[in-house]
Amino acid sequence: MNRGRLWVVSALAAISLAAPVGAQAPDALPAPAPSSPVDAYYAAHLEAPIWFRDEANRAAAAKLPEILRGALLDGFDGSAAAATVEAAIARGQPGDEIIISSAWVRFVQALNAPVNGVSYGDPDLALKPPSADAILAQAAKAASLSDHVDRVAQINPLYAALHDDAAKAGGPTDPRVRATLDRLRLLPANGRAILVDVASAQLMMIEDGRVVDSMKVIVGKKSGATPILASTVHYVTFNPYWHIPQDIARARVAPVVLKRGVGYLTLARYQTVAGFGGDKETPIDPISVDWKAVRDGTAEVHVRQLAGPQNMMGRLKIGFVNDYGVFLHDTPKKELFAKDMRFLSHGCIRLEHPERLASWLLGHEATAPSDDSELQVLLAKGVPIFLTYLTARPGDDGTIAFADDIYSLDTPGAEKAILASASSAH
Repeated sequence: MNRGRLWVVSALAAISLAAPVGAQAPDALPAPAPSSPVDAYYAAHLEAPIWFRDEANRAAAAKLPEILRGALLDGFDGSAAAATVEAAIARGQPGDEIIISSAWVRFVQALNAPVNGVSYGDPDLALKPPSADAILAQAAKAASLSDHVDRVAQINPLYAALHDDAAKAGGPTDPRVRATLDRLRLLPANGRAILVDVASAQLMMIEDGRVVDSMKVIVGKKSGATPILASTVHYVTFNPYWHIPQDIARARVAPVVLKRGVGYLTLARYQTVAGFGGDKETPIDPISVDWKAVRDGTAEVHVRQLAGPQNMMGRLKIGFVNDYGVFLHDTPKKELFAKDMRFLSHGCIRLEHPERLASWLLGHEATAPSDDSELQVLLAKGVPIFLTYLTARPGDDGTIAFADDIYSLDTPGAEKAILASASSAH
C-alpha cells in the first residue's frame, strides 16, 4: 500500500473513532481513485512488485539509469528520470516501485511514439504508444526482466547499432543521426521485412531485424522524390504491363503519335485501353483518341506497354498499397546500376536483382510464366515494406557513415516536402 492510500485509511479510522456514541454510521466512502495509470496497475495487481521481486529483477532495475541517461538519442530527455530512479533503487521501499515503473512507462511510450513524415499504405504498421498496463504486464511476465529491458531499449538491431555508435561519438551532434534513428523505430525486430534506403539507393532484405541480402536500386530524383512510406507486399507480378503515367503519355507518347501515326504504338508495344485496373483495361482503337488534346493536356489517354524485352517494368514488379502509385520493378536499363548516384526515376524503385528479391519473398525460385501475359502470384504471408531515408548508418569500424541529404530532409531549415513532391511515374 502506498503512502497516499495509507494516509486516507488512517484518516477514515480517526473520523470513525471520533464519531459520537450512538450516532448513525455514515455510508461507506468510496475508495480513492488511483492517481495515475501506473497506480491503477499496482492497485489491480495487489501491489505485487516487479522491480523489487527478487535480486535478478533488482539487477534489471539497475540498468535503467544508464538507459535513461542515453535516451536523448531516442528523443526522450531521461536525465531527471535517471536520477529519480537511482534514488528509488537506493531506498528500495514499496512506493519506489511506482517511481521506477513510471519512468519505464514514459520511456517505452516515447520509443513507440508516431514517426513523423511517413505515409501508411498499411495503417497497422504505424507505431502506437502502448498503455501503462500493457507495458507493465509485459515486464511482469518476462522470463528474464533484464533481457526484456535490453530488448525493448534496443528496438531492433539496426537501431541498436546506430544508437551505440552515436553514444560512443558523444551523442546526436549531427541532425542526420536523430532523423535516421527516428525512422528506424518503424522497423520490426522480428519477422521479415523489405527496407529500401532511398538515401543510399539500396534495398535490404531483413529477417529478425538483420540484413540477409541487399542490392542496388534506382530511386526518385529530387524533382520526383521517392516518398517515405510503410506498406505490405502481398504478391509478385510477372510479365507486368507498364501503365504509362499521364504526364509521360502527354510529353513523350502523344507528340510521337502525332508525328509518326498510330503505327508507332504497335512498334513500341503500346496499347490504348479504356482505363487502368481490372475490367477497365479493355483495348480501344487508338484512332479514337484525340492525340492533340492529350499533348495539350486537355484530355487523358490510358496507354500500357505490353510485356517484352524493352518493357520499362522488365520481367516483374512488386506492388503494394500506397497513395503515390510507387512500386518496385525490374528494368531493361541494367547499365544504370553502375552509377554511384542513382537518383534517376520519377519515384518508383528499379531493382538490380529483381528475381532474387522475388525468390526470397515467394520462398522458391521466381520463375516467370512462359507466355507474355501478366500474372500475379500471391505470397504465403504478407511482408512489410518500408521506403525510408537513412542519412546516417552504423559503419564497419564503429564510426557513423553519413549519406548526402539529397532531398534536404535532415538539414535544419530545409524544405521538407518529400510527400508532396512524389509522383506516380516509374
